[in-house]
Amino acid sequence: MDDRLWHCPPCGETTEHVQPPCTDGHTDGCPEWTCVRCGSAVVVGESSRVAGVLRLRHAA
Repeated sequence: MDDRLWHCPPCGETTEHVQPPCTDGHTDGCPEWTCVRCGSAVVVGESSRVAGVLRLRHAA
């Protein structure tokens, strides 16, 4: 699993974020990341890709 250090708003500090296995079928890198401390989801990427992921999540 890939990991990055980013600011996590719920935690209020920089924490480790991991990229869980993608269930949406992205072939060139999934934009979804999860904070290892609190489990908050973060969607990172270009705006068109992020909007598509958010639409799919909202529809579900």
